[in-house]
Amino acid sequence: MDRRLRFSFKEVKTLQEESKETLKPEDLNQENTAENNDVEHEELSGQENEQADDVQSSNQENEQEQELTNKIKELEAQLEEKESRYLRLLADFDNFRRRTKLDREADEKYRAQHLITNLLPAIDNFERAMQIEPDTEQTKALLEGVGMVYRSIIEALKTEGAEQIEAVGNEFDPNLHQAIMQAEEEGTEENIVLEEFQKGYLLKDRVIRPSMVKVSK
Repeated sequence: MDRRLRFSFKEVKTLQEESKETLKPEDLNQENTAENNDVEHEELSGQENEQADDVQSSNQENEQEQELTNKIKELEAQLEEKESRYLRLLADFDNFRRRTKLDREADEKYRAQHLITNLLPAIDNFERAMQIEPDTEQTKALLEGVGMVYRSIIEALKTEGAEQIEAVGNEFDPNLHQAIMQAEEEGTEENIVLEEFQKGYLLKDRVIRPSMVKVSK
């Protein structure tokens, strides 16, 4: 039993010595270098993979950020457009409300214009009738009655804000007067109304009909 054990120890020792003789130091260094290179290669590969993952992750984040930025810009543009449309509609509504108010006020202010315009031809006829020289007492009485009716109509027009335009002796105003003739008159300045052929009328601040006049030159 002891002999087998000793023989085994010898064999082991012999194998170790043979192994030392067979493997040179250079071989051991090469093996160690190869192992180190493999380790370094594995470490570099791992680092490269990590860097690649980081780059890919960064690219994905940039793409997502760009998508969000584009979406925000799109939403801002839509919001700006809707706000602009809202402001335009609000301005249109305000203008419509203002125009409606002005129209309603104008209708109230000039409500008698249509009636007065229709009465003007009758008033002109009254004025022509009153220019007739009566030759009999009957005609004189008739003209006096016509004059009373005429003055009543004029007073009624005044209560509605209508009045006759003053013309003769005043300076010609194209907003109030319509010149149909010009004439020279000694002692009269230029552009003065000399004669009135048809009376003009105002309703408050609106000219219903301008006066037809003759103007000095």
